[in-house]
Amino acid sequence: MPSLIPDFTTLERRLAGLPVVKHRAHEIVLTAGSKTGSLLFLRSGTVEVIKDGVQIASVNAPGSVFGEQATLLDQPHTADVRTLEQSEFYVADAPAILAGDPTVALYVHRDTCAATRRRQPMACRG
Repeated sequence: MPSLIPDFTTLERRLAGLPVVKHRAHEIVLTAGSKTGSLLFLRSGTVEVIKDGVQIASVNAPGSVFGEQATLLDQPHTADVRTLEQSEFYVADAPAILAGDPTVALYVHRDTCAATRRRQPMACRG
């Protein structure tokens, strides 16, 4: 049976109509404590996630999602996201894309769970 959740190549076709934002190296993309209402899908590049001044992740996988926890919990962002090299992101209005496209919502949920599992191996078991 085919997966309900697409790989990024398939998802990228759904994101193709979204704006693409480019950031130079060492730019802050999301700021802890802010509320943007956006989801960022990494198209290319490498970013770091910084919480309380400490790097907790370095991410370069196309399709990685940023801003999802703030969106899903309706809270401010909990960490800074900063580019380590020139990076590009698809930028989506979070409520609109999650409510309007169940496939994207499933993809975001899977990505969130995978990131949580990497940080906390006992999380997202099922």
